Amino acid sequence: MASYDASAQPETSVMEGLPSRFEPLWSVDQVADYLSMSPQTLYGWRCRRYGPPSYRLGNKVRYRPEEVRAWVDARVLAS
Repeated sequence: MASYDASAQPETSVMEGLPSRFEPLWSVDQVADYLSMSPQTLYGWRCRRYGPPSYRLGNKVRYRPEEVRAWVDARVLAS
């Protein structure tokens, strides 16, 4: 019976090498930090259907990082 040598295989992140579609979702606080604004502003925008696309997962609001970046890029190009 062969024994398993953990040092033989380097530990890699599950997310390493995956396309951005599989990036972890951002929380409201993370998006607020990225946009340099308060989380309350994001909640207000969400109620008015403005701002980057958001998703409710259970009792949490989450954002796809690539959609937040695309939303910002669209605002920069429009101005």
